[in-house]
Amino acid sequence: MNRCVFVSYSQPDRDTAFELVARIEAHGIPVWIAPRDVSPSADWAAEIIDAIAAARVMVLVLSVHSNDSPQVRREVERAVNRQVRILPFRIDDVLPSKSLEYFLSSQHWLDAFPPPREPHYARLCTALGAILGATASTAPVAGAVAPVAATPPAHDATELARLEARLAEHVGPVARVLVRRAAAVAPTLEDVARRLAAEIDSEPARLAFLRAGPGGAAPGR
Repeated sequence: MNRCVFVSYSQPDRDTAFELVARIEAHGIPVWIAPRDVSPSADWAAEIIDAIAAARVMVLVLSVHSNDSPQVRREVERAVNRQVRILPFRIDDVLPSKSLEYFLSSQHWLDAFPPPREPHYARLCTALGAILGATASTAPVAGAVAPVAATPPAHDATELARLEARLAEHVGPVARVLVRRAAAVAPTLEDVARRLAAEIDSEPARLAFLRAGPGGAAPGR
């Protein structure tokens, strides 16, 4: 998966999002967008996380719909955690909701109104070209030797399941992917728990998650 731009949008804005993708790709810039680029029978959450991690820029189609979308908020949060640059593209005259404002407070956005949208798409493509050109130096050097991956640490499956169940209360089904990834690199269960706690927005909830530790009871027990 080698995509330069990830497009985040709410389902009611699907037509606009795919129209935007067509304009960007016409400028020779690779784009990843769901569901088009989700592999058949793939783990949807894992595919989205991988695509965000592989992106250099996230274009957020900002509208009244995406403002209230938990899925969009999670994608933006993952982009921030991965230090992926976010470029909001406003198709409605709205300000980011409180749930998005925290992540977008330092971002500048492009407006896609008033119509027609073609000039706004052109400005977006120009902005993306400038951003990607400026970050090209961070791309891997051709021929470079990748480090040898370490053997993943072994963790108690029951404890990981408990961590997943507790994390899912805060982030939803994506918890399964986050636990799997944390467990692959964290040497101890305590380290796994610390990595997972960072995915929780609320500080009181994050502290409660950490206090419970990897041995904390699953929900309902």
